[in-house]
Amino acid sequence: MVNILYFSSMMYAIKRVVTLPLLLLPSVLMADAGAGERSVFNSVEYSVSLQGTASAGDYTPLWLNANRHGLSSLDNGNGYLRAALVRPLAADSARKWGLGYGLDLVGAVNFNSAFIVQQAFVEARWLHGVLTVGSKEYPMELKNNRLSSGSQTLGVNARPVPQVRLALPDYWPVPLTRGWVSLKGHIAYGMTTDGNWQENFSGGKNKYTTNTFYHSKAGYLKIGPEGRHVSLELGLEMAAQFGGTSYIPTGDGQMRKVENKQDFSSFVNAFIPGGSDVVETTYQNSEGNQLGSWLARLNFDYAGWGISVYADHFFEDHSQMFLLDYDGYGSGNEWNAKKDNRYLLYSLKDMMLGAELRLKKCKWVDAVVLEYLYSKYQSGPIYHDHNSNIPDHIGGVDDYYNHYIYSGWQHWGQVIGNPLYLSPAYNADGAIEVKNNRTVAWHLGVGGAPADGLRYRVLASYQKGYGRYLEPYPDPEDNFSLLLEADYSFPESHKLAGWGVRGGFGIDAGTLRGNNYGLQLTVMRTGVLNFDKKKSR
Repeated sequence: MVNILYFSSMMYAIKRVVTLPLLLLPSVLMADAGAGERSVFNSVEYSVSLQGTASAGDYTPLWLNANRHGLSSLDNGNGYLRAALVRPLAADSARKWGLGYGLDLVGAVNFNSAFIVQQAFVEARWLHGVLTVGSKEYPMELKNNRLSSGSQTLGVNARPVPQVRLALPDYWPVPLTRGWVSLKGHIAYGMTTDGNWQENFSGGKNKYTTNTFYHSKAGYLKIGPEGRHVSLELGLEMAAQFGGTSYIPTGDGQMRKVENKQDFSSFVNAFIPGGSDVVETTYQNSEGNQLGSWLARLNFDYAGWGISVYADHFFEDHSQMFLLDYDGYGSGNEWNAKKDNRYLLYSLKDMMLGAELRLKKCKWVDAVVLEYLYSKYQSGPIYHDHNSNIPDHIGGVDDYYNHYIYSGWQHWGQVIGNPLYLSPAYNADGAIEVKNNRTVAWHLGVGGAPADGLRYRVLASYQKGYGRYLEPYPDPEDNFSLLLEADYSFPESHKLAGWGVRGGFGIDAGTLRGNNYGLQLTVMRTGVLNFDKKKSR
């Protein structure tokens, strides 16, 4: 019920501002065909980049490959050539409607694919609502995308999932609130593209799933009008994997093929968690792999500085979503009947806590982020389904980012959430699972722009990993990861205007990811194309 009420206000707002933009678009384009510089064939941004990474050790260091929308590789020597054409919706900011599109292609060496369609999308805006079809990189919400370690649910660590997405991308003031209450959010359905990779990586011997459907939704509420020094942001991010075909080892060298549900009810159950998986009998959970995060961020913003504190609480089911579990079952013949108004209360322990300091007048250090991540609890180490002899129900051992049917919260080997959870790409045994999801970590990010065109960032993370409840490490394994990165773009007055270069140095030290160090160099060329030159005069 809370889930329905939470998103009903967002759905109402989307309905108010989105009126079949794709159906209206052709007539709007014809009516605006002579709009000169506002032609939809102008303001197309192009970028070409060449990147190479050389490392020593077992893997590419963490922060040379993480939080790059999956465009990364753990191989010691890797690289890519990338070319993109993107027309942003901001090009039509002066009118009620907008059209955006993009194509982003990559040729890679020592990646999990030699040719990658990183982005391919078209999107239409009508007033504040946006409908996007295709694969597109989306930023994290309520966190610093450059300095944070990453969101726990909808992060920027994995390759984009092709989807149909309806969104209010920017805060929209709710009527009758005098600007004090604003909301934004999205609803999306799509399909993952890594089925063949999963089969190859697993060797056909470990669990994997092909043609998996994807669903995500999010709603964010902001309290405090624009211009105020203090504001509060609250959010709920939820996601699901469902449908597709799962292949599960049977223990005798064979694989069991499971055709998961994928009818209309499955799409409904992804949006409002319900139903059950096809392999379940007496004990039933919600259909598919359901997960999400509660978010909160308190902002203090002034002319010369600002500070924010935030929290990201991850959950795999209702035991951590509401910190409650029903525990009022009967006994004997009524062992599976709900008899009493009794609940089990869980602790609020698993959390990412963060603080961001913004120094608006200091070039050398303009932002500092500090984060603490704790994920050891996971509703406790005991899981017990009630039965005729013991009616108590304890829903522990949540096993974050993993699932007993699906290959977990990952895409192309990288976790979709926070990369401090150990991605399946690290697994030498071909298991598509997160082997370390019980962890304690500290993360520091520092950034600045000491000169025109020059920016830098420093990321430093220390974590101690405990494995999983089902497969704990004999001894905790630790890891320290460091990134020193700087990029320079030549000014418009320079003969090399449009060119840029980025260099990075990364280190891993410890038993969790091994001892690795590496260098990364990227050369970039960017600019703007106006294909409709005649009309843009």
